[in-house]
This record gives sequence, C-alpha cells and structure tokens, in this order.
Amino acid sequence: MQNKLSLYITFGMLLLVSLAVVSLYMGVYMFERHSLAEIIRGIIAQDSSVSQSDRFVIMDLRLPRIAMGVLIGSALAVSGTCLQGMFKNPLATPDLIGITSGASLFAAITIVLGSSIKPYIPEVFHYSLLSIMAFIGALLTMLLVYRISTTNGKTNVVVMLLCGVAFTALGFAIMGLLIYISKEEQLRDLTFWNLGSLAGATWTKNAILASIMAVAYILLINKGKALNAMMLGERDAQHLGIPVEKIKKQIVILTALMVGTSVAFAGTIGFVGLIVPYILRLIFKSNYNIILPLSAVMGSVLLLSADTVSRTIAQPSEIPIGILTAFMGAPIFIIILIRSRKSM
Repeated sequence: MQNKLSLYITFGMLLLVSLAVVSLYMGVYMFERHSLAEIIRGIIAQDSSVSQSDRFVIMDLRLPRIAMGVLIGSALAVSGTCLQGMFKNPLATPDLIGITSGASLFAAITIVLGSSIKPYIPEVFHYSLLSIMAFIGALLTMLLVYRISTTNGKTNVVVMLLCGVAFTALGFAIMGLLIYISKEEQLRDLTFWNLGSLAGATWTKNAILASIMAVAYILLINKGKALNAMMLGERDAQHLGIPVEKIKKQIVILTALMVGTSVAFAGTIGFVGLIVPYILRLIFKSNYNIILPLSAVMGSVLLLSADTVSRTIAQPSEIPIGILTAFMGAPIFIIILIRSRKSM
C-alpha cells in the first residue's frame, strides 16, 4: 500500500512540475531572444544580459502566480477531502456548505468597511486584517453549519446542504448591500473576490499560505486511517481508539483557516474541493489513506491547469478562474446528486 501511494504521489508530482514548466511559457508576453531555461539560469547567476522586463515577468508575475495556484489548489482539495470524510458525504465541500461564502462575505466587509474598522484594531493586525476576517468568516460558518446539522453526534446531510444554501443566500444579500454602498475602487475589488483570480499573487502571500498549510498538513495529511474508521460510524471509530472529537475539531479549525486564507488572497474559487476527491474516489473507492495525500497533489494540478487556461484562452485578457472551476464542478455536482438520491 505504501509503495503504491509513493508511486501515485511521484507520478502526480512529475505531472505538476511538467505543468508548471508549461505554464511558465504560456502568456501574452514574448521573451527577448533567450529561451526560458537561459533566462532562469541568468536570473540565478545574476547575469546582466537578462533584461529587466524578462526578469520581472518571471520572478514577479508568473512564478508567484504558479506557486499560488499550487498552494491554493492543494489547500482547497485537502479541505474538501477532510470535510467529506468527517461528514461521511461527497457533497460536504467548503463552497457547498457555505464556508467559502462566509469567508468571502467577511472579506467583502473588510474591503468596504475596513477603513472604519481599523481604528478599533491594534496596528499590528492592519496588514493581515483581510486574511484574519476571511478566516473568522469561514470558521463561524463552519461552526454554525456543524451545530445546526448535527444532532446526537449524527450529521443530517440534507440539513447541512440547506444550511449551506441559506448562508450563501444571506451572504449574497449582504454582499449586494455592500456593492450598493461601495466606491468605484472597492467595487472593482469586490468583483475580484466574487469571480476569483490568482493575478494578485506575491511571494509574501505565498509565504503566508505555505506557513499555514505546513501547520495544517502536519496535523491533517496523516488522518487517512482515522477518516476510514469514521466512515464506519463515530462509535465504531472510538472503539478502535480513534480520538473522534479531537480530529473533528482539528478538521473544522484547519479547513476554515486554509479556506479563509485562500479566499482572502484569491477570492471565491469553487468546486475544487468537490472535483478532486470525487475523481480520486472513483479510482480508489473510499480509501482515505490514498485519497487524502493524493488530493494535496491533484488539487494543485487541477487549479494550475485551470489558471493556465484562464490566462491563455482569451488573450490578452483573462477569464476569472472561478468561472472555469464552476464550469467543471457544476456537472460533477449534478452527477453526485443523481447518484445520491436514494441515500439522501
């Protein structure tokens, strides 16, 4: 089993690296005389023959964007996989149960009302206020959905999905009010969050994302055995020595943190946490020992592929990445609903 998992992850990593190299080449900008390999070697060696424009496009635009696509795709896929394992249902993803909507709403509140909020907050938090608020929105939504849909340790999937619909509708209503009162610059920022984009990628944001994901993955990525046990039922899992409540709390907090930070930096990118686990489950059934670590790699592959298409299919402009992931995810959502009609 371990050898097979290593083989699958190695294949996924090779696919991801190949895709990242292709993505570096793709774009409107044409490099001056040099090949991409020569430019990268020149940047590393600090060769003066590499033009400033080439250096800027590689180091400040494309590489940060590729890195952010890898990080956010991985974070969203792992979040969706963990939530599906905890709720024992393939429809339990951050966007479908309202977590993404909650994070987006609090990010929108920060964009429009941030200047009014900042005087009451210590200055040390001003730079990261957007990320903090998005995390708070994701965490509050996650806790509310979990409390409302869970009775006596059992989660009602229909109630959970209806909670997601209700919170998404409420978030949409409040966001509509914020759009109404926002200024022109704030309106552009709100449009960015609603559609989703990796265009705002920077090395600082990537460092924050990587730090959060490192902590989350240390605690979550080896939980495949526990999620497999929880699929049998929480009581059976406890009899097998699995600390169910502790794991559930870790999943709730860490998925909210990853989703909140992803929304703060890239806006609303839906369905990644639905598409990746669904495809992996078709191949590996419900074995979270394989699905969970592999989703970390394949989520990156999916989002980086979508971003590469989004910025090359309609040059010189780009299609918001949230639109592409919705186009891919909505049919899969319908398929899952059709297959799950009897069990629901």
